[in-house]
Amino acid sequence: MRPKAFFINGGAGRVLCSIPAFEKYAEEHDDFIIVAEGGTDFFKGHPTLDGKVYDVWHKNLFQEHLKHRDCVSPEPYRMWHYYNQKCSLTQAFDMEINGLEEPRELPKPTLNLTKMEVIAGYNMVQEVKAVTGKDKVVVIQPFGRGVEQVGDFIADASSRSMSLVNTVDIINDLKKDYGVIVMSEIQFPVEENEDKSKYKIARPQIEDIRVWASVIDVADHFLGVDSIGQHICKALDKKATVVIGSTYPVNISYPEDKNFDIIDIGLDKRKYSPIRLTMDEAVDRYNDQAMEMSKDDVKKVLSSVRKAMGKPTTFKGTYTPVQQQQDCPTCPPGTTTTPAVAPGSAAMMPQQQWNQPPVIAEKPKKPKVGFKQEVKNLLKTETK
Repeated sequence: MRPKAFFINGGAGRVLCSIPAFEKYAEEHDDFIIVAEGGTDFFKGHPTLDGKVYDVWHKNLFQEHLKHRDCVSPEPYRMWHYYNQKCSLTQAFDMEINGLEEPRELPKPTLNLTKMEVIAGYNMVQEVKAVTGKDKVVVIQPFGRGVEQVGDFIADASSRSMSLVNTVDIINDLKKDYGVIVMSEIQFPVEENEDKSKYKIARPQIEDIRVWASVIDVADHFLGVDSIGQHICKALDKKATVVIGSTYPVNISYPEDKNFDIIDIGLDKRKYSPIRLTMDEAVDRYNDQAMEMSKDDVKKVLSSVRKAMGKPTTFKGTYTPVQQQQDCPTCPPGTTTTPAVAPGSAAMMPQQQWNQPPVIAEKPKKPKVGFKQEVKNLLKTETK
């Protein structure tokens, strides 16, 4: 039997979820490689797998490493157990890679951070504490991979992301008592005249996902959606509040993990979307509102986070925020970041080039729920 080359595609979450399956495979097989189309970041430093992983653009990959192997592309979404909600993403990878008929219990993914990555995360969280004066910090990832900025709107056709209105409500509530770090490539204001606000939030633009993992590890809690952040929490044994919409917790999250509090907004409001099997427009339309939160839903999310965070306390440390600079001195070579919340930095204040949805600028403190209401408010603003 020829040795195998496994191709892992998709986002970083899929890559991280494949690791336990490969760890099991490595117990029985030595001669195999992994081509990480979704990036090699989470394989770096792995005691067993690191030397077996290649980027798809690796020089002479075909001639030197693929030509003599069988090439396999595991697709967990095409496993019967997965699309019938009988297993998790991690288990589906395991079943396909290791040829199993039934899912089994698996360890968490191995994710070993270097000391420089740990230092980068620690410094960023300490900087947030020093500037906000809050001793407890929460990382919030409000959007999944499917989110888009369309003109003045931020929306996710897959209904896996929080709405902008819900996100703003949640951030504005939590920032009064805790330091808030927003994990998002898309920037958005959370209140009118945010640069003059008493309560600052941090929006670090970190390119290295492993540094983000360190920030999550150092922070006190994580609030996120069906995206990479929650999988990082699983790997690092961190507590998380996870808000689910159109997807199913048993598939894409960890409902049996005591560290996870899952707020299932999509319960009784969704149908399974056969992603990577077929396109089903009717299902996608049915799921369109699966992630829209009511006021009670928002309260549930806030209650979960506050329960996990505990009583707010004042930061009494001696950390002095670094001045804004282009390169991150504590990050791994090649990593650049925007400093988290240095006084007067762009990370702490809304930038002029941001597209600021008028619904937020118009009534930042009492935004109404629902995407349709966002549209109505935007139209009202434009006619003034």
